Amino acid sequence: MNEITHTIKGSVLNESFSIEPLRFNTFALQQPYRPDYNSILFITGGETIVLLDDEKVSLTKNNLLLISKNQVYCFTENTTVGYFLQFGNCFWDKTPISASNCKAVLFDSGPASRLIELNSTDLPELNLLFATILNDFQSPHYSNKQDALAAYLKILIIKIANIHALLTKEATLYDTKLLQIFRSLVEKDSNTSHNVSDYAQKLGISPRKLQEVCKAQGTGAKEIINAHLIAEAKRSLHFSSQPIKEIAAGLGFASPYQFSAFFKKHTYNSPVAYRQQLVETDI
Repeated sequence: MNEITHTIKGSVLNESFSIEPLRFNTFALQQPYRPDYNSILFITGGETIVLLDDEKVSLTKNNLLLISKNQVYCFTENTTVGYFLQFGNCFWDKTPISASNCKAVLFDSGPASRLIELNSTDLPELNLLFATILNDFQSPHYSNKQDALAAYLKILIIKIANIHALLTKEATLYDTKLLQIFRSLVEKDSNTSHNVSDYAQKLGISPRKLQEVCKAQGTGAKEIINAHLIAEAKRSLHFSSQPIKEIAAGLGFASPYQFSAFFKKHTYNSPVAYRQQLVETDI
């Protein structure tokens, strides 16, 4: 991205709040934007691709995209309809302090929370809420209109934060189950496969996703595979009289040399020396 421009319209500058229908021509394609406001895109139809801080995000029907102040975004294509809402911190100050934590979770917690895929149970309420906010924003001025819009914004942010929290909990449960299945696969198949990509394929996910799931629990996917291989190797060296060559083959190594190099790298000892130590200490 080269030149950075702002999407701010006059009404937004005056009131620090804006909502408008999202259409295919709302944004200039291939044009980077860096707004001074937090933004919410609610897609009710169509598809689009957005570069958010140079990371590609695909949006489709029933998606919410949250864009924080000063994040750079660019539409590479857009056939969507929906809503585009922006608000500044000075407008947010009109809302009660009780909602501030919700805003922080959604807009200040990093990329993980940016894209929210809504389920069918959440849609009617959010559709009604966005439509109500748009209608009120476009209505003629009345006393305390800004306070009413701030109240609507508070409700919207709290609703989205609750949806996000539930989805995060569901994702955590899913990841925990995924990790359990991965560990079971390693125990069953480590004698034929030592590669993260092989297990990711069996799980139907990308190697990157598998790595993220494992890292979230404190250990990388490759480290889990290696730790299991070392444990199995130690058991064989301790409780069997198999030659090193047979142990190496049984664990899926191409040669005794490869196995010995792997074992020494992770235990700082060769298989022969490890076995000898067990004999000498009579373990």
